[in-house]
Amino acid sequence: MNNDFVNLTAENLEKEHLCCIIRSKKTHPGIEAKRQWLSERLKEGHVFRKLNEKATVFIEYAPLETAWVPITGDNYYYVYCLWVSGSCKGMGYGRALMEYCVADARENGKSGICMLGANKQKAWLSDQNFAKKFGFEVVDTTEQGYELLALSFDGTSPRFAQSVKNKGIEMEELTIYYDMQCPYIYQNLETVKRYCDMNEIPVSVIPVDTLQKAKELPCVFNNWGVFYKGKFQTVNLLDAASLERILKKSN
Repeated sequence: MNNDFVNLTAENLEKEHLCCIIRSKKTHPGIEAKRQWLSERLKEGHVFRKLNEKATVFIEYAPLETAWVPITGDNYYYVYCLWVSGSCKGMGYGRALMEYCVADARENGKSGICMLGANKQKAWLSDQNFAKKFGFEVVDTTEQGYELLALSFDGTSPRFAQSVKNKGIEMEELTIYYDMQCPYIYQNLETVKRYCDMNEIPVSVIPVDTLQKAKELPCVFNNWGVFYKGKFQTVNLLDAASLERILKKSN
């Protein structure tokens, strides 16, 4: 196991590999958008810690007060993503990264750590069963089956914002809220727009480009949220097949 990890900083952000499995010899717009997003978030206490090689091994978290998610609470960290893939699985990297986050939280006097989960594991969310091995527990839920998991150090717990508990939105067309926290967002937007254009499906894509907008979102959100016919559908990024399922299911 390679124990050489590095945290992204304003000084090394431009040269460090961002741990995404997107492979491109040319400049990739999704990765560059992520890099720009990070350049602003690092000023707010955002942490991106990665294995110091070209591998998909990293954890990404931030103070809950400045995390771009509709979750309320005091003095917590929010984990956006903990990801270990490929040949690096099973080598203890996930545990090492989570232990670092827990130690960081305790050292900085945090009340705990939280993350988004679901009663059934979602493809684009970190492994909640792994988190539960560290003591994370469900502290809030939504009617759509999503859960807020928290590891509390002092008995307090965060909550989903009240806006998340609303029944839906007024817009009937396919509606997607997004930010550029994930390198896959850019190409996923292109996929959705292309599909909708070819099939004459109205679609609204709404950028979440301020912290206030993120905190007031009408649905759970890690960096992506989908509505159709006014009802929340998923936080999963969409390919053509999953998009078709949503459209057919709601008809």
